[in-house]
Amino acid sequence: MSPPVAPPGWSRWLVPPAALAVHLSIGQAYAWSVFKPPLESALGLSGTQSALPFQLGIVMLGLSAAFGGTLVERKGPRWAMTVALICFSSGFLLSALGAATEQYWLIVFGYGFVGGVGLGIGYISPVSTLIKWFPDRPGMATGIAIMGFGGGALIASPWSAQMLESFGGDNVGIALAFLVHGLTYAVFMLLGVLLVRVPRTAQPAAGAPAAALTGPQVSARGALRTPQFWLLWLVLCMNVTAGIGILEKAAPMITDFFADTSAPVSVTAAAGFVALLSAANMAGRIGWSSTSDLIGRKNIYRLYLGVGALMYALIAMFGDSSKPLFVLCALVILSFYGGGFATVPAYLKDLFGTYQVGAIHGRLLTAWSTAGVLGPLIVNWVADRQEEAGRHGSSLYGLSFMIMIGLLVVGFVANELVRPVHPRHHVSRPDETKEAADERREQHESA
Repeated sequence: MSPPVAPPGWSRWLVPPAALAVHLSIGQAYAWSVFKPPLESALGLSGTQSALPFQLGIVMLGLSAAFGGTLVERKGPRWAMTVALICFSSGFLLSALGAATEQYWLIVFGYGFVGGVGLGIGYISPVSTLIKWFPDRPGMATGIAIMGFGGGALIASPWSAQMLESFGGDNVGIALAFLVHGLTYAVFMLLGVLLVRVPRTAQPAAGAPAAALTGPQVSARGALRTPQFWLLWLVLCMNVTAGIGILEKAAPMITDFFADTSAPVSVTAAAGFVALLSAANMAGRIGWSSTSDLIGRKNIYRLYLGVGALMYALIAMFGDSSKPLFVLCALVILSFYGGGFATVPAYLKDLFGTYQVGAIHGRLLTAWSTAGVLGPLIVNWVADRQEEAGRHGSSLYGLSFMIMIGLLVVGFVANELVRPVHPRHHVSRPDETKEAADERREQHESA
C-alpha cells in the first residue's frame, strides 16, 4: 500500500483531520477507568488486576511504536492507519468475546495485546507526515493531531458509561459495550485512512514551506547513541508516569477521596470527572505544544515537571478538603501530561531534525510503555496495600502521590541536562538511505 501523494493544490489543513480520526478513536484508552468497577464486580477482580488490560495496552503501544517506527516511515501513513484500524477494532471484538464467556485473559489479550499494537502504530502513523506538512509550526501541527488521543476519552467516557447503564454492568452488558466500540471505531478510523496524504518533495501546498530537509539531521540508529535521546526518554517517562497514575484510576480515585465526606461523588459524577480530565488532556496537547513554538521546548518541560510536582503536593496536603482544589490540580496535571506528549515530537525535531523523526519518536515511546506499567502499578499497589491495612479515603493515595513528586523532580533534572546533539552524530546527506549513512559514518569514525 504505497503512501498517497497529495495532488497540486492540496490543502495541508486536510491532513490534521485525518490524523484526528485515528487519534480520537484510539484515545478511548484513556476512558478505561470507566470499565474498571463493572469488571471488578462482574469478574471478581482487584484494582490491580482490572488495570492489567490498560497497562498491557500502553506497554504494547510503546513496543509496537518502537519496532514499527521505521516500517511506518517506509510504508507511509495510510498503511499504518490501516494496521491500526484492524488491530484496535479486533482488540475490542476479542474483549467482547472474553467478557461474554467470562474469560478475563481474553480481555487482557484482546484489549491489551492486540489493541495495544493498534494504539502504537496508530499513534505514530501521522506524526512524521504532519511535521513534513508543517515544518514552520511543528509543535502546533503535532498538537492538533495528538490532542485527539487525549480527547478520545471525552467522547468515550460518557458514551461507555451510558452503554453500561443501558446494557447492564454484568459480563453480558460489558461484552455488548466492547462490541459496539469495536465496530464504531472501525468506521471512524476508516475516514482517516481514506483522507491522509503525504506532501510532494517540493512546495507541498500554498503557504507551506518546502519539505526539503534542512539543518542537522540524525538517523534513528544514530539517535540511540546520543545522551539527548535517553535524557528525553527519562523526561517523557517521568511526566507520563505522573499523569497516568491519576488517569488510569480517575473514577474510583475521586470517589475514594470524598467517600467519607457529607457530599460523596456519584458514579455519574466520577465519569464526568474522567471526561473533564480528557478535556484537559486534549487542551494541553494543542495549547502547551503551540506555546512551545514560542518559548522553546526546554522551558515548556520545566513548566510540566516543576508545576506538576507542585500540583501533586497540593492534592496530597489539601485535596480531600476541597473538591474544586482536587479537580483543578488534577486538570492541570493532565494538561501537562497531554502537553508533554504533543511537544516531544517537536523537541525531537529540534534535536535530531526531520530525517527519520517518526522512527526516533517511535523508539522514544518505549518510555510510555514503562510509564504505563509504573504509574498504575504505583497507585494501585499502594492503594491495595493501604486498604489491607485498614485505611480508606484519601489516605489510600498519600504515599503514591509523594512518589510521583519525586519522579517529576528526576524528570526536571534530566530536562536541564539536555544539550544540542554533537555533530559526529549528524548525517551529512539526509537523502541517502539510513544504512548507507550509518555505514559511511562508522567508516569515517574508524578512520
